[in-house]
Amino acid sequence: MKPDEPSTSTSTSTSTSTSTSTSTSTSTEDGSGHGGARAVTAGWVKPIEGVRINWPRRIAVIWLVWFAWLLALTTAPMTLLGAGLADLVLRGGRGLRWCRVRALLALGWVLTCEVGGVMLATWMWLARWLLFPGRERWLEANATLQRWWTGALWRGAVRIFSMRVEAEGLEAAAQGPYALMVRHASTVDTVLAAALLANPRRLRYRYVLKRELLWDPCLDIVGNRLPNLFAQRGGDEAAREREVAAVARLADGMGPRDAVLIYPEGTRFSPGKLRQSVQRLRGGGDQQLAERAARMRQVLPPRPGGPLALLGVTPALDVVILAHTGLEGATSLRELWAGGLVGATVRVKLWRIPAAEVPAEADARLHWLYDRWLEVDQWIQTVQANSSWAAK
Repeated sequence: MKPDEPSTSTSTSTSTSTSTSTSTSTSTEDGSGHGGARAVTAGWVKPIEGVRINWPRRIAVIWLVWFAWLLALTTAPMTLLGAGLADLVLRGGRGLRWCRVRALLALGWVLTCEVGGVMLATWMWLARWLLFPGRERWLEANATLQRWWTGALWRGAVRIFSMRVEAEGLEAAAQGPYALMVRHASTVDTVLAAALLANPRRLRYRYVLKRELLWDPCLDIVGNRLPNLFAQRGGDEAAREREVAAVARLADGMGPRDAVLIYPEGTRFSPGKLRQSVQRLRGGGDQQLAERAARMRQVLPPRPGGPLALLGVTPALDVVILAHTGLEGATSLRELWAGGLVGATVRVKLWRIPAAEVPAEADARLHWLYDRWLEVDQWIQTVQANSSWAAK
């Protein structure tokens, strides 16, 4: 199934709600509506090994976050007043939107969520054997904390920046197991799938994230308790093979509540990164992939390692594609400070591809993945060009 053209009749949500437009899937014998039963033993798998807990870093960052939160709290009247005066003086041609005030409020909210998440995670650890006996209950409790944290971050961003969300095809991701491949445009979209898909249905996503995110204390603590992978980018061939194998192991034992989430681009989009990717493909001699990448305008060409590992697991997984646009105003702190998200409308489109439609051979899978990402790119361009969907 390919992404549909954006419809001008799509309903518009309020500043804090989500409107959806979904099609009814055809039922199958397993009741999922997504192409037949998958023989798995459902349940949690062990957290992926390979990342040692860096206790000095963890303790130092926790204290740093606490200090930053207390500093932000005690200086809030002065900093918000200064930001408000700057907004009044430097309002620009788009009127008074309180960009700097909103940016400071967002920073304070992120720090509050971090402090709250660390406190809850510590309390859960202290009360583990009394309130959360057994591995299953412990993991479910941490998954609940993860849902609270991601949901709070997303709701705060939507309200602070007066954003609207319009989503289509959410039912494609209603039931696992599947591999969820998400476009990566900004830091904010790291909680998008959790807020829109996993949290409302209590799904259990297994994330493939870059290891640098372990500097976030909540991700470091709770993320390492759950079956996620914090991948090390770069390294020698042997290290890359170990990381790819670890991605494939994330798919073990998945059931109707489970999915593996990966960002095939591997990093946030920018025009400079796109040019570098095209040049690298041309230098590598794969002209067909280079030609596909050269046609992209809003996405980066997928990196083969992790995505191909998920496409090659047995039993095979359905693939859910999550395309979105509207969060490009948060690609950098400078753009966020300048009001890049204020009043933005975030459009989301999902579609599901049955495992039977994914090619069996590795080379064919890579070309297939590039074609899907070209569809994501075309959808974004169409949405941005369509006046009825244009970002406000």
